[in-house]
Amino acid sequence: MTSSGTEATMSAIRLARGYTNRDKIIKFEGCYHGHVDSLLVNAGSGAATFGVPSSPGIPHDFIKHTISLEYNNIEDVESCFKKYGKDISCVILEPIAGNMNCIIPNIQFLKKIRTLCNKYKSILIFDEVMTGFRVAQGGAQEKYKIKPDITALGKIVGGGMPVGVFGGKKKYMDQLSPDGPIYHAGTLSGNPVAMTAGIKTLELLSRKGFYSNLENKTKKLMSGLRKSAEKNNIGFQVTYAGGMFGFFFTNKKSINNFSDVCDCNKILFEKFFKIMLSKGIYFAPSSFEAGFISSKHSIQDINFTIKSANEAFEEISKENN
Repeated sequence: MTSSGTEATMSAIRLARGYTNRDKIIKFEGCYHGHVDSLLVNAGSGAATFGVPSSPGIPHDFIKHTISLEYNNIEDVESCFKKYGKDISCVILEPIAGNMNCIIPNIQFLKKIRTLCNKYKSILIFDEVMTGFRVAQGGAQEKYKIKPDITALGKIVGGGMPVGVFGGKKKYMDQLSPDGPIYHAGTLSGNPVAMTAGIKTLELLSRKGFYSNLENKTKKLMSGLRKSAEKNNIGFQVTYAGGMFGFFFTNKKSINNFSDVCDCNKILFEKFFKIMLSKGIYFAPSSFEAGFISSKHSIQDINFTIKSANEAFEEISKENN
């Protein structure tokens, strides 16, 4: 247990490096794994503003072993392993990217990474801080039937309380102190208040039909937004999985990586965000942030959002004409 998702990913990376006795790590552009120095390279979310590294205060020596590749680009990953395979301790990625909006993975991309990690004896880390319990009870790894070696989870484990988790195969976890030589500690890790909230959260998530109901709401919202945009001749794409969703102002047929997201129309997004906010609907204020449906959102909430979005699209369409 840890106290945050950042601590979970940080500790998972240390464990991977300690176990393999290798330094290099692979991450992907637009994926955010917490504010760990070596992971703030082409990071998404709020860090997408700053460049490389994605924050002042990080010496370049701290990130020289971090290789940042394009998400969903299988050739990139293959080439990197051919060049650095014996030096790569691990690959860390969001199995559904949620920090450059919501990007659905190519299933072959995930399978190839799993295969390459097996071949080169590198450790595969799934950062499911965002996807864990949102897209399925077993996270994205259950949805896509691909098992990582180590999984990191965040505050969703504790129903929003300050908690994180990293875990994996016994042969890796046994290397952590006090059983093994790789150091791990945390004064507030596993505190009883967060654990109690976490147990109750897992009970609620285990109710029959929970995830089918959640995804049905997400599907209804995304379908409604897309139809409203199309009716008003606005280029618009949506993505979703479970209770997680994204939308993009673009004429592209699909959005696959950080570059695609950067090419979307940010001005239209800002207009849409402000109009929706004036109607009492608060989407994430950045086009790099994913959205989430909660079990507490009602069908009435969804219908009101779709109706308000249609009004917003009509207003934007009039401005553009």
